[in-house]
This record gives sequence, structure tokens and C-alpha cells, in this order.
Amino acid sequence: MFIRRENFKQYIALYPVVSSIIAINLIVFVLTLIPGFGQELLYAGMSVNGLIAAGDWWRIITSMFLHAGFMHVLFNMFSLFLFGPELEKIAGKIRFLTIYFLAGIFGVAATYATQDAYYASVGASGALYGIFGAFGALVYYTRHLFPQLRQIILPLIVISIIMTFLTPNINIAAHLGGLVTGFILGVVYFNPKNMGRWRKQSIKRVK
Repeated sequence: MFIRRENFKQYIALYPVVSSIIAINLIVFVLTLIPGFGQELLYAGMSVNGLIAAGDWWRIITSMFLHAGFMHVLFNMFSLFLFGPELEKIAGKIRFLTIYFLAGIFGVAATYATQDAYYASVGASGALYGIFGAFGALVYYTRHLFPQLRQIILPLIVISIIMTFLTPNINIAAHLGGLVTGFILGVVYFNPKNMGRWRKQSIKRVK
């Protein structure tokens, strides 16, 4: 399910949303490496609670496309590369974008609510945890039909939560906020009635 066998062109064609998000993140990361300009870009876009409170609302979004180093962006984008396509295929492009961005936004909101004005953070982790949360909701609805999915997703979520608390310099609030948001949206989106309606619509489009 999460083993990618597509070549480069097939991957982009099949999963345009995931591909675009990965490309934007990598391009922005390269820009942050430019001497002088890169630091200004990083400081202008990172999530800083006090600056958001002062009116820099764009930081809620821009911080999702910034990363603190090569390993940070590599881990996040590799996770999106592996786990994003299946959710984009199941939920569709618009619903996937909704899950991704709302999870990221509420991850920042959770950070804002639990940290002081000087707290600063960057990264797509909140949005990525939203993907895990959405898969958690899918597992809830399909636990009797696809037990193998549960065997993959539940350990992944548990390990991700444990690593959140064990790894230093991690924005715990963003991870948990994104996870919960993704799960709630998944519960709404993956309701069997909705899934049935999507399937009928897909059949009609094919005909």
C-alpha cells in the first residue's frame, strides 16, 4: 500500500497534489540556503507566536513550507512521498488539500495556544500528522474489512506519537494538533455514506 513502484513521470501524473507540495517545499528549502536572502526568508515566514498575534497571520501558512535543516526537510518530504499518495487517491485532490492544510493550520493554532509569545517553529510535521490522523479514521471505518490496514497504520501512529515526545526540539503541540485535526476530518470524509457516494460519482465519470 505504501510501497511506491511508479517511475518519476507516473508519480507526478498520478499524485499531482503531493508532487506539487513536495516540489514547493524543496524549492523553498533551497532558497533558504542562499546566503543572506535565505535567512531573511526563514525569519519572514516562520511561525512566531508573538508576531502572529501582532498580525503576521501569513506565518500560519508559510511556516508549513519552511524547514530547519536538510534532515528535517528530507524526513518530512520522504514521509509525504510515501504516505501522501494513497490518501490523495482515496480522498481526492480537494479533500486531501483540506486535510493537509487544516491539519497544518490547527497544528500552528495548538502551538499558539500552548506556548509563549517567543516560541518559533517551522516545518510540515503538523500537516503530515494530519495525514496519519486521516488514515486513523479510515482504519476506524474499515477495521473489519481491511485488518491489514490497521496492522500498518496503528503502529505507525503509535510510534510517531512516541517519537514526538522522545525527540528533542520537536513541536509536540503541532504534531498532536495536526493528528487530531486529520482524524476528525477523516471521520467526516470517510463516512461509509460519503465513500459510497464518491464511488458512484467515479463510476459515472468513467462511463
